[in-house]
Amino acid sequence: MALQLYNSLTRRKEAFRPIDSQNVRMYVCGPTVYDYAHIGNARAVVAFDLLYRVLRHEYGANHVTYVRNITDVEDKIMAAAEASGQTIGEVTARTTAQFHEDMAALGNFPPDVEPRATEYIAQMIALIERLIASGHAYAAEGHALFRVASYAEYGALSRRSRKDMIAGARVEVAPYKEDPGDFVLWKPSTPDQPGWDSPWGRGRPGWHIECSAMSENTLGETFDIHGGGLDLIFPHHENEIAQSVCAHDGRGPQDFARYWMHNGMLTVGGAKMAKSDGNFITVRDALAQGDDQKKQGEIIRLALLRTHYRDPLDWTEERLREARMSLDKFYRALLEDSASVPSSMNAPSPPSQVLTALENDLNSPDAISHMHSLVTSIYSIFEPTERAQRQAELKASGNLLGLLNQQPLEWFRGDWSNMGALIEERIKARADARKERRFADADRIRAELEAEGVILEDGPSGTTWRRG
Repeated sequence: MALQLYNSLTRRKEAFRPIDSQNVRMYVCGPTVYDYAHIGNARAVVAFDLLYRVLRHEYGANHVTYVRNITDVEDKIMAAAEASGQTIGEVTARTTAQFHEDMAALGNFPPDVEPRATEYIAQMIALIERLIASGHAYAAEGHALFRVASYAEYGALSRRSRKDMIAGARVEVAPYKEDPGDFVLWKPSTPDQPGWDSPWGRGRPGWHIECSAMSENTLGETFDIHGGGLDLIFPHHENEIAQSVCAHDGRGPQDFARYWMHNGMLTVGGAKMAKSDGNFITVRDALAQGDDQKKQGEIIRLALLRTHYRDPLDWTEERLREARMSLDKFYRALLEDSASVPSSMNAPSPPSQVLTALENDLNSPDAISHMHSLVTSIYSIFEPTERAQRQAELKASGNLLGLLNQQPLEWFRGDWSNMGALIEERIKARADARKERRFADADRIRAELEAEGVILEDGPSGTTWRRG
């Protein structure tokens, strides 16, 4: 089937038809780099990494451009710098590096382009000047503000009433505003705050104008997909649409981005995970809960993918435990008679059921269910070549989801790999004992290893070990 995506703008699932199939373009709102990313932040990255992988599979890796920005000028960053005693540059450099490390640990590809807001100040100023010149914005007391009443389709994405939009935006009622709903494009900076010279005085950009300028300058005035968390629909994405469309005399929201996609919220005990509420688990802390970061990253990723990206997700220890059990099951199926698996194991495409599931608005739970069916078939097939084919399909399915990138043996050994030589010596001693028919000694070695958490598995190609 053709790729189907749920469009938040139209509130329905639609066939995806790119503007240019040779250059599919996607923009996703990235982090504000002032602290560690939490699991809720990671959910958005994993969701759109999955979309990026599916698009690359459908159109070719060289025909997809994925842009995810870095917001490195914002009031929260200034507050973090003051609290830590570091400069703003030091805070953003440190937290950006932490973000990259954490997202890589979850198996995410880096975006093709990662613009930083501070690199696009001149483009933001030019965009604001166009809005003022066309009557969609105005300057007042060192500020530049968007004139919401000038855009008739304001609210098309969020479908809120004007009263609800003003309340939802928690707008500042300021004397320099023509209307309470008008939002800031540029604001003045004090001498101790970061700022740039502009026609309205020394200042810094508002949050919304940053993404409009960065998306336009990396992907063009109109592109295919704009993504982010559900909480960004209003006011951030609504304001992006207004200023981007009005800056180019566009007619409606789809003159900016054709498809709008939003991942559901992540909760802890039923409450939304948010740094502002102190109700969050950082990715760094979640990774530290495992004894092997690489392995724990894959467990976290599967725990996120087992729920459809648009559905709410409650983060629990049980969710992590189930994800680990599933991955153990997948890797064990790849380990089964693995000596017979050809070196071209990565070559096959995922089976049609997995592809169909992912083409159906990234239905990762359905795709994972089909992976479990593949495991069942692996254990029911005894012909080596056919079994190897099913194992290859399982691995290809996992790879499309960003999973099963480790060697099966290493998965079960985990961080005990540095003990491998000692364990292999004891396995050899056991093998020698069996050859010499000293079965009591062989059984003793097995029992000792099992007591230490090492499970031996005898097969046609020899004895392998894994963690118990």
